[in-house]
Amino acid sequence: MREVKSKYAILGMLSIAPMSGYDIKKEVETSISNFWTESYGQIYPVLRNLIAEKLVTKTVESEAGKPDRHVYSLTAKGRKELRRWLLEGSAPKVQRNEFLLKLFFGEEIPVKANIAHVEHFRELQRALLNKYGAIEKQITGENADNPNLPYWLMTASYGQHVSRALLQWCDKTLTELNRMAQSGNEK
Repeated sequence: MREVKSKYAILGMLSIAPMSGYDIKKEVETSISNFWTESYGQIYPVLRNLIAEKLVTKTVESEAGKPDRHVYSLTAKGRKELRRWLLEGSAPKVQRNEFLLKLFFGEEIPVKANIAHVEHFRELQRALLNKYGAIEKQITGENADNPNLPYWLMTASYGQHVSRALLQWCDKTLTELNRMAQSGNEK
């Protein structure tokens, strides 16, 4: 049901400000891409549906020497629909995680290979933790007066907490894998 959720992601973006499809894509990339993505192939069909549902309007802005710019704005009905969805509970989602799938079947390969996978995953988590810290500084510096700031900081904090927890998991898992390698429990 990805398209349905895309509908609300796009309505949410338009609740911040009127935007073109290009602007929506760029805003997604710079604000929520750590937990949500949208492609142009998803955005434009959803925008057409939102217009048909009268949840957004489209205006065309002409610019000399440039293609027309199609700007979408949230209608009162669209804001009401976004708020209705925001008040609903979220459905839990099973995450497809290739790294965990490989670890689950780790008995089939040498323990040292599993250690390498976990070490690589740990480095990715360290990089993400640094990224979330930089995002926090950037959005705080650029949006000090924005009423959305506390909510945006909460999502950055979520990423930081998850990365810290995964770093602890990596350390614990590496301790166990190294113990297994030392005890000769090796393929």
